[in-house]
Amino acid sequence: MKLIGLREGRDTVVGVLVGDRVTPLTEVRDFYGDLSKWIARAGEVASGEKPLADVTQAPPVPPSARVLCLGLNYRAHAEEGVYGVPGHPTLFGRWTASLSVGDVPVPVPANEPGLDWEGEIAAVVGAPLANADPSTAEASVLGYAVFNDLTARTAQKLTAQWTLGKNADRSGPMGPLITADEVGRLSDGLRLTTRVNGELVQEGNTRDLIFPVGEVLSLASRTFTLQPGDVLVTGTPSGVGYTRTPPRFLTPGDVVEVTVDRLGTLRTPVVGAEQR
Repeated sequence: MKLIGLREGRDTVVGVLVGDRVTPLTEVRDFYGDLSKWIARAGEVASGEKPLADVTQAPPVPPSARVLCLGLNYRAHAEEGVYGVPGHPTLFGRWTASLSVGDVPVPVPANEPGLDWEGEIAAVVGAPLANADPSTAEASVLGYAVFNDLTARTAQKLTAQWTLGKNADRSGPMGPLITADEVGRLSDGLRLTTRVNGELVQEGNTRDLIFPVGEVLSLASRTFTLQPGDVLVTGTPSGVGYTRTPPRFLTPGDVVEVTVDRLGTLRTPVVGAEQR
């Protein structure tokens, strides 16, 4: 099952995507407030009501969602940078205001040479989790989506905290949410690739994740209760731009595409700062 967010006035509505047509279900907070009801309703949708081209998409998560991101979670990526392989999950936060969807232009912030690409997979929580064990936490995942953790490296490196560089405008594009029953476990191995203007710049496999989804969600749930609609972005493989010689960044006119087995392709054009 493929779920997307739709803009209806000031609201976001969750809809079911079947082929190139979508059927709206309910407002996003209602959806996550009674998931069993709306997932059952979604399963009854056989064909879409509206052409996808006629709707404005939005991230299929509530405005209250916590967006937790994992840094350095593929071994080769951890080893290619200055940080090394971590002993514990490296977690940082994104605000939902930074999220976007495919084909929405992302501006390069002022005083940045460009944005760096980080092809990733996002996991969306589907049940409350408080002090959960890893198997329970993994079983709680509603679904997965392609994600691009576009990063402003100059801002990121100003201090030990990564918040500034990880929350540039529209810098968290997210694809449709594919329910977990259709995706399987990430530990089974999904191929992830990132291309810039058609050139392959990243290639990884989720078998290489250092910290699995269930373990990280379990860890977070010991400190605070995770709620349906919260998001865990699982990290990027090696091949990011800032580690290259010379460093390479996305500049206006570039197009970056992240493709993940079973999840599809997320396309993002890059524009200048004047288009913020």
